[in-house]
Amino acid sequence: MMKKKRIILPTDFSDNAWNAIVYALTLFKNVPCDFFILNSYQVGASGLSTKMAGANDTRLYNLIKEQSERELKGELEKIRKIDKNPEHTFQVKSIMETLVNALGKTVYKEEIDYVVMGTKGASGLKEVFMGSNTYKVINEIDFCPIIAVPDDYQADGKLDSMLLATGYEHLFENYELKPLLDLAENFNAKLWIVHVGSLDELTAAQKASRETLERRLKTINYEFVEVEKDISVNNTIQKLVDEDRDIDMVIMINQDHSFFERLTREPVIKKVSFNIKVPFLVVHLFE
Repeated sequence: MMKKKRIILPTDFSDNAWNAIVYALTLFKNVPCDFFILNSYQVGASGLSTKMAGANDTRLYNLIKEQSERELKGELEKIRKIDKNPEHTFQVKSIMETLVNALGKTVYKEEIDYVVMGTKGASGLKEVFMGSNTYKVINEIDFCPIIAVPDDYQADGKLDSMLLATGYEHLFENYELKPLLDLAENFNAKLWIVHVGSLDELTAAQKASRETLERRLKTINYEFVEVEKDISVNNTIQKLVDEDRDIDMVIMINQDHSFFERLTREPVIKKVSFNIKVPFLVVHLFE
């Protein structure tokens, strides 16, 4: 019997956040889950209020807290209309903290399996790498897998094929691969492991990494693909997703932030937002 999945759905009550919630409910529709709908807020721009501002801050705090709780109740009602699975439970959490801190504490306290969030906050910062909030979360919540859902991605509830981009720079441990193996097993998905780079020059370490990967994946259907690096890693992944293979999710393993840093430092991204058109799962490695 499958252990219940525990999933956080952060929301700022934007359309983008709602879209990510619908995606999560659709994707996990047949999986027993405990969902936590989380809204975080801050009072006062500086957070350093003087004694004088104290009373005003308390009033403001109560107003914002009430609004957060009211809107969360509204979200829950909307969710109950579309999610009828008796094996899904929902809890709302209204937390006065930055999003990163609120998520971190909840992940830790509630032993969360996945955070599912939109890639753009209410501010609509398209020109910053994804929404800056999403970027912060991915970089800082490195102890929980995060599924980021593009703005207009329509969930159809299937997960037939997943693409894992890797440079084989690491010997994979079971617990690191668990978040993606769980998904692959649950949805009977095929995993394409894409090595971006030149085929004939794998070092001994890269070969060893590829071999451990093969051993770890024996429970699922997978295939290795080698692609020459197009202008950039980002472009290459983009092209693979666009080209076909009907890819439903891209997986990034953020080892020492290396792959991610490489992606984010590439000038392509500086100019345009990270525009993979399908949801992506970020799994961090613990060196």
